[in-house]
Formats: sequence, C-alpha cells, structure tokens
Amino acid sequence: MQNIDLAIITLFLIGNTLFGLWHGKSNKNSGDYFHGGHNMPWIISMLSIVASETSVLTFVSIPGLAYRGDWSFLQLAMGYIIGRILVSFVLLPMYFKHGVSTIYEVIGIRFGRGMQKLAALVFLVTRTLGDGIRFLAAGVVVQVVTGWSLPLSIMIIGIVTLVYTLSGGIKTVIWLESFQFALYLLGGILSIVFLLHSMDQSIPEIMASLERSGKLNIINTDTHLLTNPLSFFSAFIGGALLSLSSHGVDYMMVQRVLGCKDLGLARKAMIGSGFFVFFQFSVFLFAGSLISIFMHGATMQKDREFAFFIVHYLPAGLKGLLIAGVLSAAMSTHSSAINALASSTVNDMLGGKASLGFSRLISLVWAILLIIIALLFDTGNNAIVMVGLEIASFTYGGLLGLFLLSKSKRTFNPVSLGIGLVASMGIVFVLKFLGLAWTWYISVSVLVNLLVTVGIDMTLFKKRVSQSR
Repeated sequence: MQNIDLAIITLFLIGNTLFGLWHGKSNKNSGDYFHGGHNMPWIISMLSIVASETSVLTFVSIPGLAYRGDWSFLQLAMGYIIGRILVSFVLLPMYFKHGVSTIYEVIGIRFGRGMQKLAALVFLVTRTLGDGIRFLAAGVVVQVVTGWSLPLSIMIIGIVTLVYTLSGGIKTVIWLESFQFALYLLGGILSIVFLLHSMDQSIPEIMASLERSGKLNIINTDTHLLTNPLSFFSAFIGGALLSLSSHGVDYMMVQRVLGCKDLGLARKAMIGSGFFVFFQFSVFLFAGSLISIFMHGATMQKDREFAFFIVHYLPAGLKGLLIAGVLSAAMSTHSSAINALASSTVNDMLGGKASLGFSRLISLVWAILLIIIALLFDTGNNAIVMVGLEIASFTYGGLLGLFLLSKSKRTFNPVSLGIGLVASMGIVFVLKFLGLAWTWYISVSVLVNLLVTVGIDMTLFKKRVSQSR
C-alpha cells in the first residue's frame, strides 16, 4: 500500500478509537451503556441496523454474485422489506408495551424466568459462534486487501473495536456504525464512478451490454422452488421470514430500535432499514456487474472478485478509502455483537442489576472471547466457517416460534416449550441433509416449533388459558 492509503486507514482507526473514548463520558449507568437513554434519533438507528447486518463478507461477496451471475439476490432484499414491516407491527408493539431492556424479557414475563434464560442462551450461543467465526472470515478478507497477516488483521480489528465499544457503549456503537455505513457505501459508489470513467463505452452501451448478457436479471423464474434458494418465491418468502426472524427475535438487531424514544420512531427505523438494504445491495451488485465487463469476465476465486479489483486496479487514495470501508464493515458487525451479548448477559442471565463498570467488564469478556474464537480456527477450515455463517438459520425459526407462542392466550408448560424449541432446531439438520433450499429452513422450523409445542402441551398437560397475553 502507498503512504496515502496507510494514512487514510490510520486516521480511520484512530478516529474510531477517539470518538469512543470521548463519547463514553456521557454514560452514567448501565441503562445509558446498553440503550443510549432511549433517546437515539431514528435515522441513526436505521443506519446502524443496516451497518450491523452488513458484515465484511456482504461487502465483498455481493459484487461477486453479480460478477458471476445476475441481480437475482435482490429478490431476498424485496422479502426483507416485507419482513421488517411485519416486525414493526407484530413484534415491536409487544416490546414497547412491556418496556423491556432485552426482548427475551417478554418470554420471561409470559413463560417465566427459566424460558427467558433459555431463549437468551440460544441467542448467546448463536451470536457467539456465528460472529466469532464471521470475525475470522472478516480477518481473511482484510488480510487479502491489506497484505497484513491474518492474526494481525484480527487483532487490529478486535482491539480498536473493543476500545470504542467498551468505552462508549451502544450510543458510540450506533453513531459510529452510521458513519461506517456511509463510508463503505461511498466506497461502493466511488468504485462505480471509477469503473464507468475507465471504460471506453458510454453508460447506455454498458447497460445494453449487461442487459443482453442477462446480468441485470432480477426475477428468477426457475420452478425448482424447494431446491433453488434464488427462485423467486423461495427467495422472496425466505427473505421475508429471515428478516422477520433476524430483526424481530435476534436481540442484536432489535437493540438498535429499543434505543428510540417511542414505537413510532422505532417503526420508521426498522422499515426504513429494509429500503436502505435494498439500495445498498443494488449499488454493490452494479459494481460487480461493471467489474465483470472491466475484467472481461476473467475467472477468479469465488468471492474474491471485488477484493482483487480493489488491490490491483484502484488508484492510491481511493484504494485506502475502500480498505477503510472493508474495515468499517468488519468493525460494525463486531461492535454490535459485543454490546448485544453483554446486554443480554446482564439483563437476561444476571437479572439486570449491574453497575456501569461491571457492564463494561462483561463487554470485555465477550470481546476477548470473539477474538479467541477467530484466532482458534485457520483459513483452511472452510466447512467450519460456512457452518458459522449458517448458524442463525438453525435457531431463528425456534426463537420466532417461541415469540409467536407468547402472543397466544394459552399458558404452556415449560417442558412443552423446551421440547418444541429443540425440535425446531433439530429439524433444520434434517432439512439440510435432504437438500432443501436454506430459504425454507425458518418457515419449516417455525411450523415444527408450533406443532410440537401445542401437540405435547395438549396431550401431556392440562389445557390452561391465561387472562393476559
């Protein structure tokens, strides 16, 4: 890397650290640390949601999808919008009605502390394994782009993220994620400008070429709905259910809107994030399509197309900005995980009675654990990395089913709820073995959770109806 690129990256890392240290002064208690005093601007919360769900893998792999194929990935993003509308009108009112610190308190209010801790434990394990191994994958990409060693890439991302997250809490995380989102989106847009400027063809000629080659196709008309995750109905329905689960029952995502002042603002942040994700995917898919023309469709290692383009073709300065964008994508996901894991630990597992200092200590423990998980695995262990990236698909359906059951008037026995939750996670292993497209995992696991729980409860336990929901 040239000096100007190193200067941009250094300023980015130092700026994140100093902002966290400065912003940390406003935290007076654990409520400020985990919820920002419930006074976060909805626009900032919205951008933070998008940044949290955009890992470094999204940053580099979405262009690769368009490079090798077309824009059919946008079908998932269409479903994302519907899923977030459902979250806003089905689940968010329940969270704001009870004024919970974490969403799993709703399970505790409805089914008892034991089920609250079980739901939180599922979240903690899922998020720890998924983000720990995703953190490793981020280190691999940063290694490719910067030339740093893998351990150094992991440690730099981890330490800088740890410092500003530990000091500033959720307010720092959300504000910095908003800036980081703007940075990597700007990087994508500038890449498009650079590519259009570097080609001999006019923009209409480029678009016509992409259209003729089918690289701008969005709707996939393949009729193999059960085996092709990107056939239209499979992708659209799967995207809606994935978003309903990830943004409705995964505390890391919901935490962003719980920091808003009221339900109306939380809904704006949640629904708006769906449209921003659609726009973001469109930008990076367009970049991937242009790179395929720029490089004449040369065969490259899967998901390395954008990283290769950044390293070998972008000029100094712009390259540094894009590398800062890669770091932004990595750090935003990592910081979100640290704060959400610590918040759930304090509020769900420890009863919510913790000082600011103890809350920061819990954050430190989770940060170190995520770094250790990332360092334990090597880059050749691709199967483990892929399992880590798919972990959410195994648990989201069970958690979503549990929250849907909480809206029922029936008082379920904890044994029924526990068996239903385990069955919903176990069925996903069967579906994966049978070759069903992953976009159907959540719908099937939700259905299994509901049927098993209700069936066992009605068979083995007396029917009891509660007076409140």
